[in-house]
Amino acid sequence: MTVVFNAASRKRPVNLTLNEDLVVRAKSMTDNLSAVVESLLADYVDRLSRERLDQAKVVETTTAAWNAFNAESGSIADEYSSL
Repeated sequence: MTVVFNAASRKRPVNLTLNEDLVVRAKSMTDNLSAVVESLLADYVDRLSRERLDQAKVVETTTAAWNAFNAESGSIADEYSSL
């Protein structure tokens, strides 16, 4: 996992609404539920950041391909323009 946040940043309490049974079961499995949630949240943020970056790359690649096609062939709209 790539660290996508400042691990040295101060910690603060937050309110979450979670399933009570799930929290009880999770607490029985770890002595530091906050650290587990923080780790899972970091993974989630990292994954979404990567997905967004990948999507941006797809858009850039598609735009470059379209612009190359347009430069070589001209605009498809020119054929149908009434101007």
